[in-house]
Amino acid sequence: MFAVLLLTAAAKTAAKHSNSGEIIIVLYVVVFGGLYYFYLRPRRQKQAAARAVNKKVEVGDRAQTIGGFIGTVVNQSDSLVTLRTDGGAELDFIPSAIARKYEPVVHESTDDDAEEPKEQEGDK
Repeated sequence: MFAVLLLTAAAKTAAKHSNSGEIIIVLYVVVFGGLYYFYLRPRRQKQAAARAVNKKVEVGDRAQTIGGFIGTVVNQSDSLVTLRTDGGAELDFIPSAIARKYEPVVHESTDDDAEEPKEQEGDK
């Protein structure tokens, strides 16, 4: 919103001067440069940091590949990551194919599930 008001005011001021086109271009560059520096750049850095944390797997961790394959890391080097399936097969992947650590969703049981069913009068 502030950028629009700034550009509108600059356009009115620039209309009075002979080099108005140059001023408008400079203002657009400054506004979009500020938008990139204060909004887009930090956001991109946070996303890159989050991806790096998710891709960091160690031997013994469960990992998911970009294709959806899930396995346990049994060997890791700079060029290959070896995953073992539950069936015992071992597959080699390049490190960039590892999408994230796999942490299965655990559904918490509620107190209603833990209660024993009540006896009905007909069961006696």
